[in-house]
Amino acid sequence: MSDRLDALANREGWHVDGRAARVHYEGATDRYSIEYYEPSDCVLYWKVDPDGDLAVPVGRGTVPSPLRERVREDLAAADIDPEIESRSL
Repeated sequence: MSDRLDALANREGWHVDGRAARVHYEGATDRYSIEYYEPSDCVLYWKVDPDGDLAVPVGRGTVPSPLRERVREDLAAADIDPEIESRSL
């Protein structure tokens, strides 16, 4: 595990799997899975159905701003450029 992934794993809720890290957030009505991929230095957002059986990728514009800000804060705390959160794929 790299230093950056190790630092991200120390943030609340983040888990590392190989060269990626994942965190799950649950709001009042929506659930999201957020993934950071170290090899490509990118972030993907997935919206999770209420049962947790299905997740579909979603555009950043559909993700609540407070959640996106939290992800950027976690990235910055792990010495990962928070600007990659807004990178288009």
